[in-house]
Amino acid sequence: MSAAARADRALTAVLERVAGTRAEVGERFPLYADPETGRWTTTRRGSWTGGFWAGLLWLRARWTGAAEDRAAASAAVHRLAPWVSADTATRGLVLWYGTALAGADPGAAALRERAARACLEAWDPVLGTVPWGAALGGERALARVDGVPGTVPLLAAAGPAGSRAAGAHLHRHLDLCLGDAGAPLVPAWRHTAAGWRPEGAPAPGWSRGRAWLLLAVADALARPEVERWRPEVLASAADRLTAGPGPLVPPADEGRPAGPLDTSAAAITAVALLKLARRPGPGARRHERRAGAVLDRLVSAHLSGAADGRPAGMLLDGCYDLERGTAMRHELVWGDFFLALGLAVRAGLVDPGEA
Repeated sequence: MSAAARADRALTAVLERVAGTRAEVGERFPLYADPETGRWTTTRRGSWTGGFWAGLLWLRARWTGAAEDRAAASAAVHRLAPWVSADTATRGLVLWYGTALAGADPGAAALRERAARACLEAWDPVLGTVPWGAALGGERALARVDGVPGTVPLLAAAGPAGSRAAGAHLHRHLDLCLGDAGAPLVPAWRHTAAGWRPEGAPAPGWSRGRAWLLLAVADALARPEVERWRPEVLASAADRLTAGPGPLVPPADEGRPAGPLDTSAAAITAVALLKLARRPGPGARRHERRAGAVLDRLVSAHLSGAADGRPAGMLLDGCYDLERGTAMRHELVWGDFFLALGLAVRAGLVDPGEA
């Protein structure tokens, strides 16, 4: 079977899996699913992953065109509304990815506008960031790579002041997390009286650290405001983050190459590469080929099929939290989302600049 045929079959399987998940979880939000049974662990409010479930529902609605699917996606967006007032930079993950594929849905547009204003109100000029926040527990004055994707386009939607804050938020994280050439990526930093200090968790080598930062850079380079955000610095960061071949599916911890893989990091990376491939230049073809290779590996080696004795369309081998031993070889809702998004972009169902 050709890679294109595998991709088409995989997109069908993943979006049909969305319908089965919706029937199982009802008004709760799926988080991760048992790799043997496909049964979901769910949350009531969605946690930081709720936007990816809404995004999957929007992708299914676009794929089917069915009013029932649009209504389900719109209802999921409505249930995300409490996150507007939550003290967390993961508003970007929740409220950008949960609404970006909603098209002209008025409820999603209104929620996105409220989220943009809330992000700008949370902007801290002393830190130069929207702080990580305390809504998910732990220290508030952190800068983490997973607080950048989605937050930049949300801030940019809040007018000129929001655009300035978006650029500063992104560059603060690049300065801290990516650092100087040759230095390891440090995904989390704490602000203290003596300045910024690296945090121990997530540790350097965390698979999604590189993936989240690359996605944020790729999103920024695709924005109309990019000329105000030092695009030459962003392009250099993208080059650093994509340098070297590396494995198509990375280990959950780069320092433990024999440990569990993280297919969710690979799916995030594939979407980021598809976004970068839209930019003119010698790297475009390289990014497109790499994205295609990653997606083909995911669907050929890590996607469940009907003959497996479990639901088809599960992206397996995602690692939620290696250090805590949580869901280390599971289906993860954000892994499903980014796989579906990447496949939808390749199929022409979605423009890579939409989400």
